[in-house]
Amino acid sequence: MATNKDGFENGTRPLAIVTGASSGIGYELARNCARNGYDLLIAADRPGLETAAQDFRQFGAEVHTIEVDLSTTQGVDRLYAALEGRAVEALLANAGHGLGHAFLDQDFEEARHVIDTNITGTVYLIHKIGRDMRSRGKGRILITGSIAGFIPGTYQAVYNATKAFMDSFAFALRAELKESGVTVTCLMPGVTDTEFFARANLLDTKVGAGKKDDPADVAKVGFEAMMKGEGDVVSGWQNKVQSAIANVTPAGMLAEQHRKMAEPGSAEK
Repeated sequence: MATNKDGFENGTRPLAIVTGASSGIGYELARNCARNGYDLLIAADRPGLETAAQDFRQFGAEVHTIEVDLSTTQGVDRLYAALEGRAVEALLANAGHGLGHAFLDQDFEEARHVIDTNITGTVYLIHKIGRDMRSRGKGRILITGSIAGFIPGTYQAVYNATKAFMDSFAFALRAELKESGVTVTCLMPGVTDTEFFARANLLDTKVGAGKKDDPADVAKVGFEAMMKGEGDVVSGWQNKVQSAIANVTPAGMLAEQHRKMAEPGSAEK
């Protein structure tokens, strides 16, 4: 079977892009895609992609990996170029990370990297792939938002604000693409057992030390919602309750509640 220069076989399986696929929810989303007949282009800004790719190839998927910084437009352009013109049937825009501690105590470049990864790079990738999908009249987009987007994030101010942006963006984009043949699904997990908390320096907090959802369960819910073309899905009944309460609770009260969970050292209180 012929291949393009980036190693993709020109076969008949649909292609899915999954970002942030080396671990956590992204890994599990990619695994769901491979199990359900997709070839994969997986991306992350950290090592581990080739190990993940070997797991996905067991399901018969053609898998291409690219380690790239998706906080930059140049990184997104590199990911897009790796397609070599192959149509994307599903885009699972999952890349993102957080940052703990008080905003004014954070290094600004680290805070900016959160914004650029969670928002700028993600929106740019969706813009590029979404245009291609719209021109073909078909495609699926899954955006990993968060129930954190409903809550002012004391000691996670930048992260929660980026998720508020992405939740809102997903709903608006879905409405704009109505009748286009392109569906947009927003997966809104709660606290999930991933590397997020270590990377965000949140292990000494109540939220970092507490019980978390299984990323495999979260990803399964999101993948199934994407395949059904659903608009949004909150994984886990406790998260559904929390998001419903957040919609009717004053923002100041939510901010104080978040303080108790995310304040440095709160795990020992």
